[in-house]
Amino acid sequence: MKKKILFILAVILIIFFLLFGAFKLMNARTFQLFGGLTHKVETDQKVVALTFDDGPTKNVDDIIALLKKYEIKATFFLVGNEMEENPEEAKKLVEEGHQIGNHTYSHHRMILKSPSFIKEEIEKTDDLIRKAGYTGDIDFRPPNGKKIVGLPYYLSKHDRETIMWNIEPDTFYTDAADKIEYVNDNVTPGSIILMHAMYDKTGEELKALEGVIQSLSKQGYSFVTVNELQELEDK
Repeated sequence: MKKKILFILAVILIIFFLLFGAFKLMNARTFQLFGGLTHKVETDQKVVALTFDDGPTKNVDDIIALLKKYEIKATFFLVGNEMEENPEEAKKLVEEGHQIGNHTYSHHRMILKSPSFIKEEIEKTDDLIRKAGYTGDIDFRPPNGKKIVGLPYYLSKHDRETIMWNIEPDTFYTDAADKIEYVNDNVTPGSIILMHAMYDKTGEELKALEGVIQSLSKQGYSFVTVNELQELEDK
């Protein structure tokens, strides 16, 4: 009886550690089982990449205008079904010379999904990005940064890299001033900054974006796309 209880406890512990390990792997910003992953770039140059998730939405015009004001090119990870709803907004981003990335078609978390589901989500969105006129390499970012096995395996088989981030002000704060302070406290050369401005209805996100641009510019930072940032990585 005692051996049976010990065996059951051991099984429970093993299951717990497996689940804990899967949870940590799913949420890891700097590691995955297959293929390449970039969450920041090692460089001595004071450069950062501004990246935006989701959309496109009608907010594209305001975002473009703000970036144009400071002569900045950014990277936009777009959602396929949003591109179908707002095709002209997607084209505007391409025409302005911004980098376009794939953020899946439906924005479902890409965990515990079948290979066929993963394939369709990515390739359908790739097609929409090409339809918008984008001709560059299409990087990929998983919704909410979630990935375990299936998604990294697909990407590695197709020589695609996972683009993550190391600064995420929207995750921790809602007030623009707090977001700006958080970025200033955590930025380093080669940082990839994640922001969400597509669904901003209050103006706080645009205010935070402009504040980040102004404060980092005063510190001597310049802004590049993710692809440009990767080209500057110290070898």
